[in-house]
Amino acid sequence: MVEHPEKRVLTGPDLKAFYKALSNPVRRDILSYLGEHGEANSTRVAKALGESTGTTSYHLRKLADLKLIAEIEERSTGRERWWKSLMTDIFTPPGLELTADEREAAVKIGALKMTHDLNLVVSAYAGYDSSAGWNQIYRAGLRMTKEQVATFVEEYQTLLRKYLTEPGDHPPDSRHMAVRLVVVPDESPRPALPTEPDDD
Repeated sequence: MVEHPEKRVLTGPDLKAFYKALSNPVRRDILSYLGEHGEANSTRVAKALGESTGTTSYHLRKLADLKLIAEIEERSTGRERWWKSLMTDIFTPPGLELTADEREAAVKIGALKMTHDLNLVVSAYAGYDSSAGWNQIYRAGLRMTKEQVATFVEEYQTLLRKYLTEPGDHPPDSRHMAVRLVVVPDESPRPALPTEPDDD
């Protein structure tokens, strides 16, 4: 098990910068590449993504400004700069005061993530039979107190950390797995219990 990733709270002003970063497909691809391979220079990233080194260098610097990646200074020489993925647990706490444009950015980030997640779900169901056990789909409904929900999520995060590996140090037969947890109250209508015995 690797070290616990640093926790980072995403504040209101951060949200706009993060939406700008995550809405750019090149930056998303760079994050995915470094998350998989751990370390790379701009030339290697450019070749993998089919982009120019100038383009990737620009986007690498922007991602570093957001502290999503970091330069490996001891490996960087002259114009050849090396970069690594930063394993960071990023979240926005509930109840954060946001301006209207910050709230809009938060909603857009959520929509961006949900679009990706919906595509994953469709692919998971479509390829379920042919996945040879790689696709696992579970849904459940529970009655829980708010304290139980908090404990459940904490235990879930502990379980995830048990299987976490460093970028570039993944087992050779492993695949990148998308794991999602959504815990929300289900307020859909439920049949009410009868108030009087049924005489029939």
